[in-house]
Amino acid sequence: MKLKLHSKMYSLLLMAMAGPTGHVIAEEFPTAKVNTTGLAVTDTTVTVGQLHSITGTMAISETGSVEAERLAIEQINAMGGVLGRQIKIVQEDGASDWPTFAEKSKKLITQDKVACVFGCWTSASRKAVLPIFEKENNMLYYPTFYEGLEDSKNVIYTGQEATQQIIYGLDWAYENLGARTFYLIGSDYIWPRTSMKIARAHIERYLKKKDPKCKVVGEEYYPLGHTNFGTLINKVKLKKPDLMFTAVVGGSNVAWYKQLKAAGVTSKKYDMLTISTTEDEVLGIGGVNCEGFYSSMKYFQSIDTAENKAFVKAFKARWGDDSVIGDVTQAAYLGPWLWKKTVEKAGSFDIDKIAAASGGIEFKDAPEGFVRIHDTNHHLWSKSKIGKFLKNGQFEIISTSSELIEPNPYPKGYQ
Repeated sequence: MKLKLHSKMYSLLLMAMAGPTGHVIAEEFPTAKVNTTGLAVTDTTVTVGQLHSITGTMAISETGSVEAERLAIEQINAMGGVLGRQIKIVQEDGASDWPTFAEKSKKLITQDKVACVFGCWTSASRKAVLPIFEKENNMLYYPTFYEGLEDSKNVIYTGQEATQQIIYGLDWAYENLGARTFYLIGSDYIWPRTSMKIARAHIERYLKKKDPKCKVVGEEYYPLGHTNFGTLINKVKLKKPDLMFTAVVGGSNVAWYKQLKAAGVTSKKYDMLTISTTEDEVLGIGGVNCEGFYSSMKYFQSIDTAENKAFVKAFKARWGDDSVIGDVTQAAYLGPWLWKKTVEKAGSFDIDKIAAASGGIEFKDAPEGFVRIHDTNHHLWSKSKIGKFLKNGQFEIISTSSELIEPNPYPKGYQ
């Protein structure tokens, strides 16, 4: 992935944001006191890691995360940094390969001594690095919606978990689309399989109580990078489900949606609710190939607030007018800001102190709207949303939860 150069507009935006140099603030927090565990923190800088797939099948999804984290870090640096220190980045490529993620995370933590890492996308990559973060005691800011069934002192989960995305989305489809029969479809790794296990439990244990007609009529998984969905599409046509509930990820999305349209499986005849396709993927898929289907997320670029408009403007100024912003991209943007707020609350870069200070951290002006880190499980209180795919690659937001939904990574009856 090639990072684009700053545009003149973006440079002007950063100049407008820039405040004091931060030297006075740094003097108030001497390095010996804010860094007692040997992290890469000096009197003037603090080094963090970035660990995403910038090559391989997941690059289509993870490139936006890299860009959003860099935007946030540049903005923070322009405002004086963190405890008066400018943030430096060491970037590593997980290359869409889980052992590589593990190897690179250990390198960032033990060799580069980074103060934290912003990274991963798939649950497989997160599971690969988690034992390393816990053993070496570092902090990962993980931006992707995921299956839940996990919480760690060493992870801040800035995306949605299952109750905020899967269960909310299925309930919405039951009430608003009349969905009673469901075909579950996903890529073949931890997140889609566990997500569909939760979806099946919700359909068969809870929705079925509302209407006995509710049932799963099919369930299929395909390897990452898979591009031939002809057999699956024929099965869908045969079963005629009320709803295709999907978690196809990465580059496979391009073939999936294009082949659906070519086979006549469009929103005019079928309903689909995805928990994996965002504006980032639609940029490669083409809006014409997914128009009219639905996505369950907590963020869409089309959110009509002053905070989101400012974020979109800054993102496009930095990465180009053709850039788009999806759910995970926005959640990745939250990471550096939440880390900054936590470090400043703790008055330290030490991991144990950051972990202890994370509960209750708020980001009132987040692009998606107000969010808060849960006091105990390190996930975010967020509002859930349903968006309808538009031909231009954006989404019409047609449903938003009335209140922030408390994160519950271990929902009773779904494990």
